[in-house]
Amino acid sequence: MATGSGSGSEFIPHTPEDIAEMLATIGASSIDELFSDIPHEVLKRYKPLGLEPRSELEVVRELRKLAAENIDPTEFISFLGGGIYDHFIPAVVEHIISRSEFYTAYTPYQAEISQGTLTWMFEFQTMVCELTGMEVANSSMYDGATALAEAMFMASRVTGRRRFLIAESINPLYRQVLRTYAWAAELELIPIPYTERGQLDREALEEELTPSPSASAEVEVGGLLIQSPNFFGIIEDLEGLKERLGEAFLIVSANPISLGLLKPPGEFGADIVVGEGQALGNPPNFGGPLLGLFATREKYLRQMPGRVSGRTVDAEDKVGYVMALQTREQHIRRERATSNICTNEALCALAATVWLAALGKEGLRKLAELSLQKAHYLAERIGGLKGKGYKLKFSGPFFNEFVVRLPRGRKPSELLAALREAKILGGLDLSPYGLEDSILVAVTEKRTKGELDLLVKRLEAICCDGDDLRSESQRETGRHPP
Repeated sequence: MATGSGSGSEFIPHTPEDIAEMLATIGASSIDELFSDIPHEVLKRYKPLGLEPRSELEVVRELRKLAAENIDPTEFISFLGGGIYDHFIPAVVEHIISRSEFYTAYTPYQAEISQGTLTWMFEFQTMVCELTGMEVANSSMYDGATALAEAMFMASRVTGRRRFLIAESINPLYRQVLRTYAWAAELELIPIPYTERGQLDREALEEELTPSPSASAEVEVGGLLIQSPNFFGIIEDLEGLKERLGEAFLIVSANPISLGLLKPPGEFGADIVVGEGQALGNPPNFGGPLLGLFATREKYLRQMPGRVSGRTVDAEDKVGYVMALQTREQHIRRERATSNICTNEALCALAATVWLAALGKEGLRKLAELSLQKAHYLAERIGGLKGKGYKLKFSGPFFNEFVVRLPRGRKPSELLAALREAKILGGLDLSPYGLEDSILVAVTEKRTKGELDLLVKRLEAICCDGDDLRSESQRETGRHPP
């Protein structure tokens, strides 16, 4: 935008004269006086960064230099998991979501103008219901972690209870988000441990659900939050949980890819099913965007956060799509709103819709089978290295990832650094999560038998390389891997 003289930039529409006139109108003598009410403790957080002005060419050059410090996963064999997975994405997904009518994903406040957007949202909701075995789904949430936290909030609203049981086998980053939400809403979280099989400890659960002899009333629990497959890749036994919980909610976080094979949580009586939808047509990334899935029973529809697209007919009997439910504070009174979930995951949800449509039911089942079969092949091969000190941490059934316990004295960080030297992203270091000697290994349909065998070969070789697993360059400089 062109501006009057003295503005200093074509991107700043106000001239010094404009600014002076506005300040005079509101009775402020300067910009500093205008913002003088902001506490100093807040202002000091936002000190100038001291960045020098640069041309577009210089900025591009600097950003490329910074980007070059990252690892390009397309140049590595990736066994990373823990919530983000490297699945194949057909070219049709990128083609569709790049169309101009979809790429700007914001839904107008008169949403019915965007019939194309409302149509795919309706299809997305239908697919999520089919995957989870539930009756209604919303049109997406921010990510799997916040979807789980919003499910806890919803259960508290419906039951009027503030005490929730949290399986410790849930992704620890999800549990961190749950603690944040619970702190703000003054909810009580009770951790339930896992067994040596890596599954929920049913005896510990029973203790929390059973009132003590001195208690005069039944323990008021709002719900149980559980993940299956869980953080360790173990498939949880959901049978009988809802019957034991009674009016308390059974909330299940599921890997949507696994639902191509496994019995959906809805058939176990789950009240709410959530999940991370990144694996459905969205590439792995660090920091987002991700895609939250959320489905529940129809009787709880008005307590469900987010937006719901519905199909109807107009006065001429033509099918049309409408925004059937918007329980967001932008549209109704704040005290009646369920959440402030917005539209910014719409493009990710569209990618998931196209991806699922491209694969179809049989394609999804085949993809899930390949992931499971290849993961079990790799686990069997690594389990065969017992003589080298490697073993599987848990004995429970798993889907496409598993925990490997390393030989005694081996640090996960050093082993993974050695694998990176061989262009292998060997898995997730579990040391920050309490398993000091273990890594989490994930396998998708993209991994070939040769790549699986190569990982086993490298693990065997590393075990025999002596105690110092640092790369050659690190040994020369005396540095340790990050």
